[in-house]
Amino acid sequence: MAGLNGLSRRMPAEWEPQSAVLLAWPDEATDWIDNLSEVQACVADFAYELSHEQAVIMVARDAQAARAELLTAGSASPQLLQENLFCYEMPINDTWCRDFGPISLIGAEGKPLLLDWIFNGWGMKYPANHDNMISRRLAVAGAFGDTVLETVPWVLEGGSIESDGQGTILTTAQCLLDANRSPLADISTLENRFKQHLGAVRVLWLHNGRLAGDDTDGHIDTLARFCDAETIAYVATDNESDEHYISLKAMETELEAMRTADGQPYRLVPLPLPSPICDDDGLRLPATYANFLITNHSVWVPQYGVPEDASAFTAMVGLFPGRNIRGVDCLPLVKQHGALHCITMQLPAGVCPMKEE
Repeated sequence: MAGLNGLSRRMPAEWEPQSAVLLAWPDEATDWIDNLSEVQACVADFAYELSHEQAVIMVARDAQAARAELLTAGSASPQLLQENLFCYEMPINDTWCRDFGPISLIGAEGKPLLLDWIFNGWGMKYPANHDNMISRRLAVAGAFGDTVLETVPWVLEGGSIESDGQGTILTTAQCLLDANRSPLADISTLENRFKQHLGAVRVLWLHNGRLAGDDTDGHIDTLARFCDAETIAYVATDNESDEHYISLKAMETELEAMRTADGQPYRLVPLPLPSPICDDDGLRLPATYANFLITNHSVWVPQYGVPEDASAFTAMVGLFPGRNIRGVDCLPLVKQHGALHCITMQLPAGVCPMKEE
């Protein structure tokens, strides 16, 4: 059976049925050492809440310690969390599962397929020797059941691409064309890779938009996200004095010019740019509400303790009928330049967690 795009594979949209979400446990050997307790609490609280909806796969340097911490998070139905928590012990560099986790496809006869692309630390900015091996090690450990994990010999981060589930990929040129990720590749080359490996029919490219403090070179999941095949939520500001104003307005113009597969303009939903949040050195951090996560029953929206939290939450209401809109405190996460979508990677229905090691 062919996919929706007539090909033997397609990349599902994030709102399609899932079996689990992948996370990694922060510890003292990761970059979280300066705010370890608060980020562990953040991850544990989220994992606990998510486990009441679907399975959580947690990789950790010390699986026993991570499980003990997770089982003490929250206060209700701890047994449900235990039944939906699968911990796997393996070395890690950091916790950004969106970028080193497997990229999901729906393959022949509707069966899930996972792709293991190369992760090189966002263009060799950071060590990635362990994180690049996590998908393969999870497969060997049985975390993906009998789902095939296919190796792809190219660099690609999950946070750099968005799929509408119908053959359209949305991405950014500044990230994908980075010489340390795709040397000698041009747009045509990358589109051919997406068609071959992701079953893409077309690729929409943004050439503008980037957040101060972002070290991913403009991941799409910090800027613009599909909410359905006709709707894109995107970061916007009308504050002309903000350093992002010109770039985000140019990105908005690009989005307005884009068309759906049926040739219609997209329904565009602006998400507010959070008030500046800075690190201890006064440098602005890349806080964004576009870094939301869609799961089977909820949409989890970053919150930063700034005035725009409420309007961002309100903007999401109605975009995902049948799902709860839930806020997640991402202030601890943005201190290392990411948020909720960055630390997670969903796995499609049919990829069932097996007996943990």
